[in-house]
Amino acid sequence: MRDVVEQLQRLGMSGYEAKAYVTLVGAGQPLNGYEVAKRSGVPRSTVYETLGKLVAKGAAYELRGSDDATDYLPLPPRSLLERMRREFADSIGALEVALPAIVAPPKAYLIHSLKDPVALLDRAEDVVAGARSDLFVSIWPEEMKPLSPLIRRAVERGVETSVMHFGAAREPVGNLYERRFPFPAPLHEGEGSVKEDQDHRLLVVAGDRREALVGGFAGGTAWGVYTEDPAVVAMAVEYVRQDIALQIVADRVGHEAMREIWTTDSELRRFLGDRDHPAVLLRAAGMPGHRLHGSLASPATPTPHDHA
Repeated sequence: MRDVVEQLQRLGMSGYEAKAYVTLVGAGQPLNGYEVAKRSGVPRSTVYETLGKLVAKGAAYELRGSDDATDYLPLPPRSLLERMRREFADSIGALEVALPAIVAPPKAYLIHSLKDPVALLDRAEDVVAGARSDLFVSIWPEEMKPLSPLIRRAVERGVETSVMHFGAAREPVGNLYERRFPFPAPLHEGEGSVKEDQDHRLLVVAGDRREALVGGFAGGTAWGVYTEDPAVVAMAVEYVRQDIALQIVADRVGHEAMREIWTTDSELRRFLGDRDHPAVLLRAAGMPGHRLHGSLASPATPTPHDHA
């Protein structure tokens, strides 16, 4: 019952209205105000006002007997949900026209920080759900699980979707590429282990080349940014596109041949070294317990300034 009440509140009912409606639905027969208050926990002082609001919304009906007593009967749940669905769709349609007409041109492009896993995933869901033309995603299985249904819906509504998925995907969706060859490959023994990668996961989501989210997860913590800055969005899109392109090339020429090039070419070694390994990049970007040091991450060492 608590879950139903909470969901009805999300759709516009007050807490008392939701409790009263659920009580009427569960009774199986008309109830008067006193009975609704007793069964629902709605105070007797406000129960008739609450029932009156349900009647005004069309969620309940008044039944007057011969003795002029008033009982209440709920609108059947299926009818209520269909009515809510129509009203919600009508409101969204009206706002899609009205809101853009009153939006002032931005004086600066929106960018804001996200500092916990829930906020990061919620904002990623917003970007996926808002995509209408194209969607670029770089993602790990842990984040793919909650985002997969929304990505699938994007594909179903015709969004051109390109996904770089780290490791095997349970249910491929859209144009999904499994990243099996590591870029860059670790140059020294013991570096860049799978476990290290999994512990430092990067998430990139770009929608319609208009907005982007870039963030990372490590040890139960997360950081990230959401932005509409065209330069940052373009970089996010290109990051995913080039990662996918490299994976396609590796699949075509063979992983062993690619590994040979990646680990022996002097220019690649000089340019990349071990500095662009995903786990290293995430630590260098400010993951807990590490401090940025040039292009490399190093353990954080307290300084007098830190203690001040």
